[in-house]
Amino acid sequence: MLIALPTERGQKLRPSDFDTLTQGLDYAAQCATGFNYYSARGELQSAWSFNDIRDKAIDMAKRLVPYAEKNARIGLCATTSPEFAILFFACQYAGLVPAPLPLPVTLGGRSSYERQLQRMADTGDFHAIFTPASMEPIISAALNDHDTPVLTFEDVNDLPSGSEIRPFGPDELCYIQYSSGSSSSPKGVIGTQKSVTSNCKAISQHGLKTNEQDRGACWLPMYHDMGLIGCMLAPMMTQMTADFMDPQDFTRRPITWLKLISQNRCTMTYSPTFGYELCVRRWRNDAELDLSCIRIAGIGGDMVRPEPLTEFSNVFGEMGFSESAFVPSYGLAETTLAATFSPLGQGLKRHTIDMSRYERTNEAVDVSDVTKADHIRTFVACGTVLPEHEVEIRGNDGAILGEKMVGKILLKGPSVSPGYFRNEQATEAAFSNDGWLDTGDLGYWLDKQLIVTGRYKDLILWHGRNIWPQDLEWAAQAAAPHRSGRAAAFSSGGAGDNKTIMLLLECRTRDQNLLSEIHNAVAAAIRLEVGVPVQLQLVPRGSMIMTSSGKLSRARVKDKFLTGGIIDLQASKPLTVVSRDAG
Repeated sequence: MLIALPTERGQKLRPSDFDTLTQGLDYAAQCATGFNYYSARGELQSAWSFNDIRDKAIDMAKRLVPYAEKNARIGLCATTSPEFAILFFACQYAGLVPAPLPLPVTLGGRSSYERQLQRMADTGDFHAIFTPASMEPIISAALNDHDTPVLTFEDVNDLPSGSEIRPFGPDELCYIQYSSGSSSSPKGVIGTQKSVTSNCKAISQHGLKTNEQDRGACWLPMYHDMGLIGCMLAPMMTQMTADFMDPQDFTRRPITWLKLISQNRCTMTYSPTFGYELCVRRWRNDAELDLSCIRIAGIGGDMVRPEPLTEFSNVFGEMGFSESAFVPSYGLAETTLAATFSPLGQGLKRHTIDMSRYERTNEAVDVSDVTKADHIRTFVACGTVLPEHEVEIRGNDGAILGEKMVGKILLKGPSVSPGYFRNEQATEAAFSNDGWLDTGDLGYWLDKQLIVTGRYKDLILWHGRNIWPQDLEWAAQAAAPHRSGRAAAFSSGGAGDNKTIMLLLECRTRDQNLLSEIHNAVAAAIRLEVGVPVQLQLVPRGSMIMTSSGKLSRARVKDKFLTGGIIDLQASKPLTVVSRDAG
């Protein structure tokens, strides 16, 4: 009978004070902890101690050293499995650079996945791709025009074994992390041993203050920085047991995540807002849970939305969950993972502002008694900057902005990547002349804490206003919560104020009467809450394209729409929603 690995380390906690990942795993191997892998129903499928992972990784590294030259890139299909963890660490011991690759289910269909994989192979110049046997036909078909060998995990295990390993040193590479491609082709973010160990140290010692009793629970994908760094590497670097479930299993049975936390007394977990929201939607009050063990319920990877999180607290507060456990944070792959963390115990620090002022002046002005209801918007603070790192908010002219002034978010520090692999143009565009990373995000300071308001490239400029697509999307989803799915807003055609603002909303019905009701309800909500003319179109489920990290790719949805790839469920001319202000 399989027994899950314990929380107790059996050795002194060392919170990420290592110079390389292999040093971290060498120490973790002396502990009793490791990784547990669970099914969708919460059944333990395998348990791998850090000692077992290290022994197997070194054995595999001895096979990889003769197979590929130092610093060769290995595309590694990032399944939530012990095989992925072992091969990732084997690359570290062999001096090879793993590039975790997304799985087909995440990118809106097989053809989309194949195009993404081809772009990654073009830029990554892979020596080989390692994949589960079940995915080998898809990978091989996608790379039909490439000469990159595709090996199954079993094939790698059968490679001839040498006698040497060549682990990376502190000043060498670590991995290539492909950006999720929400607005462009995927770019390979270079992770170095220094950037990764620096971020793990800052996360464990400052952001989360990891202690002897901590245990992690994770469903996040391993090809995304939150899964790879936050759920696999950071726990290993703190010798912490982590309980994993597959992301697909989570989407089918999200309550299993909460059951694992309750059953194993997990103290730490992380998710984008939608993960908590999904739990609320699927909760049927049919399980006994004790969530009082949760010390840190982290939020990251996307915009932090207070309403679904408040609802999660209300629903699961009866089971011991405390809203003070929420830890909003901010980061991106270019800074390994994390840049800011909310103070532990703070919970959701909300800031409610007048969006009409914000849209016209870029000032985050508090609401007042005269603020119209449809101009009110609440943001959540993402905390303070990690030690040895710096964040600045700058205006379009490069000037540093003060409190409550919205501008571009720039970063500097030891966790920041040196750039994108073999992409000098993208690297130059990402860094300012004085060496700061331009994140592409907008935000402002509130009491020395960072508030993120959105992506600069996603802004829709209309009649002097900055319209956030999220506002349109969230208003649409809120207006028809039981019949609608994902939404995407973007501008198309024309220049300046002549552009059209499109809003696509997925619907779970094809009944024309219901569609008409949904259209009218959403149109009224947009008119009331946002006050701009929007062309609304109801589309089938599955029309949206998501990035590898689960974010909406507005740029690719827009391209799909403009090329006629999205069906209008009402099959009649779209209705234009005209705001009161538009006359």
